[in-house]
Amino acid sequence: MGMFSGIDASASGLTAERLRMDVISNNIANANTTRTERGGAYHRRVVVFEPRNREPKPFEQSLRQALGLSQQHGEGVRAVSIIEDNTQGPLVYDPGHPDANADGYVEKPNVNIVNEMVDMITAQRAYEANSTAITAAKAMASKALDIGK
Repeated sequence: MGMFSGIDASASGLTAERLRMDVISNNIANANTTRTERGGAYHRRVVVFEPRNREPKPFEQSLRQALGLSQQHGEGVRAVSIIEDNTQGPLVYDPGHPDANADGYVEKPNVNIVNEMVDMITAQRAYEANSTAITAAKAMASKALDIGK
């Protein structure tokens, strides 16, 4: 682990949470969209994350084994994909609507504003936590440089 690996891991979290907030904002903006380019109602999207791990160097691996430390350690996170939730949205009877089917029902988007706002707050808190971690790591590095004075 290098001196800046904590900052790098938190920076990857900042990037991932920003993408998550962008996708959630898009979901909220399309909460009433009944017609998309592909046809049909808008379907909410979700970001999929995975850990960003690197292969430890041989010396680091043997040192971890000698000290009895875990082989797994976090190196941050990365967005793998943005998937679409294909569950059907609620059907609303509105025969005068231009997107109504033959029975007069319109499929509304499967976006629940309350759930999206909870997800947005969670993403915002995670973003703030990563920002605070970067600030703390920066302060520790600064203090470490002051040791020699």
